[in-house]
Amino acid sequence: MLSHEFELARGSWYEASVTRPQAAPPLAGRVSADVCVVGAGYAGLSAALELAERGYSVAVLEAQEVGWGASGRNGGQVIAGYGHGGEDTLEAQLGREDVRRAWDISMEGLALLQQRITRHTIDCDYTPGYLSLAVNARKGRALLQRIEHMDRHYGHVQHWITPQEIGRWVASARFHAAAFDPASGHLHPLKYALGLAGAARAAGVQIFEHSAAQRIETGAQTLVHTAQGVVACRYVVLAGNAYLQPFGPALAPRLARRILPVLTYMIATEPMGRERADALIRQRAAASDTNYVLDYFRVTADHRLLFGGGDSHRPAPLPQVAAGMRRLMLQAFPQLADLPVAHVWGGQVDLSMNQAPDFGRLAPNVYYLQGFSGHGLALAGMAGRLVAEAVAGQAERFDLLARIKHRRFPGGPLRAPALQLALWYYQLRDLIG
Repeated sequence: MLSHEFELARGSWYEASVTRPQAAPPLAGRVSADVCVVGAGYAGLSAALELAERGYSVAVLEAQEVGWGASGRNGGQVIAGYGHGGEDTLEAQLGREDVRRAWDISMEGLALLQQRITRHTIDCDYTPGYLSLAVNARKGRALLQRIEHMDRHYGHVQHWITPQEIGRWVASARFHAAAFDPASGHLHPLKYALGLAGAARAAGVQIFEHSAAQRIETGAQTLVHTAQGVVACRYVVLAGNAYLQPFGPALAPRLARRILPVLTYMIATEPMGRERADALIRQRAAASDTNYVLDYFRVTADHRLLFGGGDSHRPAPLPQVAAGMRRLMLQAFPQLADLPVAHVWGGQVDLSMNQAPDFGRLAPNVYYLQGFSGHGLALAGMAGRLVAEAVAGQAERFDLLARIKHRRFPGGPLRAPALQLALWYYQLRDLIG
């Protein structure tokens, strides 16, 4: 599985379109810090930056490179709210006042992302606008009910796009109706992750790449061990998400069954030219359909179409993945049949069973952040702020989301078949309705 993961990472258009700074050295020997953060993705880098700005010394341990996992390979969609069904979970478990507070936390995550881009001059191609696309009339009615609910209860206003108008928003006969969210948008995810890392380093954070955390030793002083070194610290923040476990002995086995790593794939076409790209999606908004097993896509700054989807638990050869993703793309945009696929890649997203975030503590001084369920670009950055507040003694907002109850996924030999059955079930629901 890991060899396939490295192959998926190598094929990324995001990696091909950036120049990484000089690699950070691996941890060697013993260092001391107030906080050790495990994982140099959005959640870990955000936590490190927020903590450093509060005066804490911080060491970040990354098993591969900054942004190597989901933070550098995702769809780039900056979306308000929580995962598909996450708001339903909040409404079922939290009181009305706390549900609104949780929603406001997600919206603050959008604002925080914009503030960081501006403050730290992160050149990451941010483009506003997001389309939720219904593929048939029944899903269109459900989408309209949802946006009316979000307006009425959360004050989140979206523009309803009727079947008569949809062709002026997206050049595809596949979609029946849509909602346009001006507060959400999209960006180049790896450029943003590298920008966060640069801001964290400027604030005094030590980042160690190729330094997988292997063991946490609690006691009067907490020790986080890697193969070649150790961080002595007062607090630990686990922010590896779907990539917390694979690179050594199980670091936090209690967390593994609370999320399910699911493979999702993306392709990037060759550039199609500005005029053609502008005609494809109005305002160059990010877009996804509202299916349970969804497709998502957007146009890049250099006029490519990025198209993603194909959730699976089983790795597949990249030529097979590319052919399958191209078929999905052409179902939506048959007019792009002349465009070759230039890049194919993928990676794991961390789904919680109820698609709401899973935050909490393994010990009074050991925090974890996971379960972003496809909404991590803004929410993971906000999670870093919440855990920094908690470390600093202001845990009300962290504890609000930590109150969300989560069921565990099956373990052992039942884990993979349970996921496949769930995916088949949701695909059947999409086909029926």
